[in-house]
Amino acid sequence: MQRSTAVIYTLFFAGAVAFVIANSGPKGRGAASAPADAGANADAGSPAAAAAPADGDAGTDAGGEGLPEVAPEQPTRSDAGVTLLSGEAPPGLPTEAPKKVRFGVVLVQYRGAQGAPPTARSKEAALALARELSEVARTDWKAAVDKGDKGSTDDLGFIPRGVLEPAPEYELFSLPKGGVSGPVDTPRGFWITRRIE
Repeated sequence: MQRSTAVIYTLFFAGAVAFVIANSGPKGRGAASAPADAGANADAGSPAAAAAPADGDAGTDAGGEGLPEVAPEQPTRSDAGVTLLSGEAPPGLPTEAPKKVRFGVVLVQYRGAQGAPPTARSKEAALALARELSEVARTDWKAAVDKGDKGSTDDLGFIPRGVLEPAPEYELFSLPKGGVSGPVDTPRGFWITRRIE
């Protein structure tokens, strides 16, 4: 019994030491050391990111044996949700903009968006579909919701200002009651929003 307990503790300790060594070094691996504008995906602390060599060690461990190559994840656009489709930053909300709104959303996902499957459509195809659904939504909101991807809903409930990224927040909080926005890029895919209240 004592011998098996000692083996378990030894393995636990060795794993903890290996974790510390793998996540430290002169450049410090992980999200804390990655520059914000490096173009990496939002999840810099992912296993794929942690497995990438910090300097030119080209995938070798301390013993000199090669480690298996890890395919990098596709980076997501860093300006999704920050800029409007025109590429411009959204203007500030007017003082008469509501403090909270009740809304629904049509979601159109694309490869690389948060929660999108690897088989999702391209970003260009998603934008074309979002523009089409935006036109449908202006006359038949329910039909547009039904044609949107999983996550589309008639009524998502209330949301206060300051929760969403700047672009979808500007689009949503600038709408009149009953108004429908055009497509806006978010980290989750393209959104078409309808302000209920």
